[in-house]
Amino acid sequence: MLEILRRYSFITLLLMLSFVVFADAPPMEAVADQVKSAQLLNENAESQENVITKWWKLLLDLPLLAGSNKQSEDAYEPGFSAQSKSNVTKYVIGIHPLHNPKRLFEVYGPIVDFINTNMPEADFTLEASRNYEEFDKKLYSGHFDFAMPNPYQTVNSLKHGYRVFGKMADDDDFRGIILVRRDSGINTVADLKGKVVSYPAPTALAATMMPQYYLHTHGLDVNRDIENRYVGSQESSIINVLRGHVAAGATWPVPWKTFSKENPQLASQLEIKWQTEPLQNNGWVVRKDLPKALADKFATLLFNLDQHQQGREMLARIPVTRFEPANDDSYGPVQAFIATFIKTVRPLE
Repeated sequence: MLEILRRYSFITLLLMLSFVVFADAPPMEAVADQVKSAQLLNENAESQENVITKWWKLLLDLPLLAGSNKQSEDAYEPGFSAQSKSNVTKYVIGIHPLHNPKRLFEVYGPIVDFINTNMPEADFTLEASRNYEEFDKKLYSGHFDFAMPNPYQTVNSLKHGYRVFGKMADDDDFRGIILVRRDSGINTVADLKGKVVSYPAPTALAATMMPQYYLHTHGLDVNRDIENRYVGSQESSIINVLRGHVAAGATWPVPWKTFSKENPQLASQLEIKWQTEPLQNNGWVVRKDLPKALADKFATLLFNLDQHQQGREMLARIPVTRFEPANDDSYGPVQAFIATFIKTVRPLE
């Protein structure tokens, strides 16, 4: 309504301006001055037309400008809804920041689409987070109904009303890797002393904590001998090494495989210098207050993705061979590693 009133106010102002301009036109006093008067009227009319055209253009542009300003001020809220369903309960699915939001939607959006198609009784929305801190806040506050946290977050979620019902398979891929440039001249862990190492985030298990533990057990004091730089995402950690901003960068095999496949020439400039022992892969958790029948159906669809072509194509984008059943006890080794890490390397918030 305000927008309509604003438009009519400007239209009224424009009409009044037009009337005043035309009313000021010089009168024709004699037949002898007809040619001169005609020329003056022409020039005056052109001037009026220019003024009117400018006002009309401003008037028509105002809504666009207002919309543009609003868009620029709005905070970006990543989210993905596979389809809109009415009169059904809505559930939020959270995936921890293994990728930037755009990439995460490309990889996990089709899976949410598939689950929505096969569970008409519910409406699932995929929600990304800008960084680990934001994801942790949502997870530990119970914002997500279903979530796929990293193993450290999975263990922590058990204290915040969640239970484990599944996990990624391919545990051998859940390990830390440390990349360097092939022309870096870095050959031993000791060569990193005094240099900068990048990681996605302090609480990334495979891509931060496990590499830091590896460096610690190979003679490097990660709190004093190097500068630890947390750069926000797996891709950023890789790119920082590539551009020479850091001497080494930590990540884990899944984003490294994706980067290598999509950017083979750039990846050829880097090499995996060291890798850690593996741990249990990323978990799937569900809030304990959700209906068991709903959680079981969700889990069945997830665990059977590798049984059909459509599902295998979705899994290949991650990439992982399948999702598999798990429970809280599956993450006992992760709890043991975290306890050792806190005791020997650094505290965790």
